[in-house]
Amino acid sequence: MKLDKELVREILLAVEVHDEAQGWMELAIEGRAAKDVSYHVMLLDEAGYLSGISLGGINHFEWQPRRLTYKGHEFLDTVRDPEVWRRTKEGAEKAGVAGLGMLLELGKAYGKQLLKERLGLELS
Repeated sequence: MKLDKELVREILLAVEVHDEAQGWMELAIEGRAAKDVSYHVMLLDEAGYLSGISLGGINHFEWQPRRLTYKGHEFLDTVRDPEVWRRTKEGAEKAGVAGLGMLLELGKAYGKQLLKERLGLELS
């Protein structure tokens, strides 16, 4: 299964609005298969963007999120702006990269570029 950048962002945004920091939340993303969501929750847990839990067993695969980590909040704050997200996805596609770390770095770069365009601020 390929990493779905859009699903990653959708999951993180959904977890962010969940106000419980304890336990786990039953996450369903409209229009997305439960196995795809579970797989991406597992990946986000492995990457340190959220804390997840495996609820599956021998014949059942299911991962659900518990909460965002600091790294997950940082990623969302970087790509929250729709224009930054659009540029980040396009840049990743042009460069042929899809890793979460690279998306974060691209998002930061495009965020700085957008600040310069909108506010005339140059950030190093």
